[in-house]
Amino acid sequence: MPTTTKTKSKNKTGQSLISPGHRACAGCGQMIAAKAVTEALGPEVIIANATGCLEVTTTPYPLSAWRMPWIHSLFENAAAIASGIRAGLDYKIKQSKNKKEKNRLKKIKVVAQGGDGGTFDIGLGLISGMWERKENILYICYDNEAYSNTGMQASGATPWGSSTTTTPSGHGDTIDAIGSHLKKKDMIAIALAHGLPYVAQTTAGYVQDIQKKIKKALEMPGPAYIQILSPCVPGWKIEPGQTIKAAQLAAQTGLYPLLEYEYGELKNTNKIKEKIKVDEYLGMQGRFKHLFKDKKGKEQIKKIQKHAEENIKKHGLKA
Repeated sequence: MPTTTKTKSKNKTGQSLISPGHRACAGCGQMIAAKAVTEALGPEVIIANATGCLEVTTTPYPLSAWRMPWIHSLFENAAAIASGIRAGLDYKIKQSKNKKEKNRLKKIKVVAQGGDGGTFDIGLGLISGMWERKENILYICYDNEAYSNTGMQASGATPWGSSTTTTPSGHGDTIDAIGSHLKKKDMIAIALAHGLPYVAQTTAGYVQDIQKKIKKALEMPGPAYIQILSPCVPGWKIEPGQTIKAAQLAAQTGLYPLLEYEYGELKNTNKIKEKIKVDEYLGMQGRFKHLFKDKKGKEQIKKIQKHAEENIKKHGLKA
């Protein structure tokens, strides 16, 4: 994994900002993404983290893998905690009479982060409030498309046709037999509807793209939102060595394109030179294996392929 400069990616003792020995699964897409995020953020940051896999695997009481100020409260209120931190810092900056101290405080970045459950569903109201107030906070969503921490239940980010413990695949004529029959919530559109200066989407398969977008978000004034597809090894039923490939195929098929918006205008995307059918992406994941078994499932693959092609057209991904 490429790193930024030593002073950016490590603390004063030369250690990585996320320590080894955490309890994430081998090949965890979320940890790959989080490592890239912290390297781009650097040590001058305070993080408010929602309940979820990232919190559970890195902070089993009384331990923490985070070598930076980090706070966890509830599932739904990472955005509210970040707002309080931001308000406290702004007050200290305003009250400080010492120029050196004031400049030091101005360098501190405030970040809220959570999984798709804490972002798309449980924390959405408080995130919306933070965005409406135009607070200078970066929100990062690690999207593994289900409530992985509590047993792979469907979330608002679960894609059509995916088998989860609450949308199990089965047999018969009902639509439920094909897994999830809900469309993935468009959080990018929701963020854009709030008028955020910077909104971006990427995947754990593109570490340098993650870091570039984190740095860009920090340069932009006001609130920013970055969504990172983070494959879950046990939830997606893939091998640990397939994480990067799965995350790259998500973008290359058009299902989860790399997007970058500034003030509502689409500035950058990933260009697709060679068309890759969604079968290759879906076929490597156990959560979609039921779609390849019968005619009904194959009809759903065609539906997913159509969605990918709509994304390619909508975002101008075709090279």
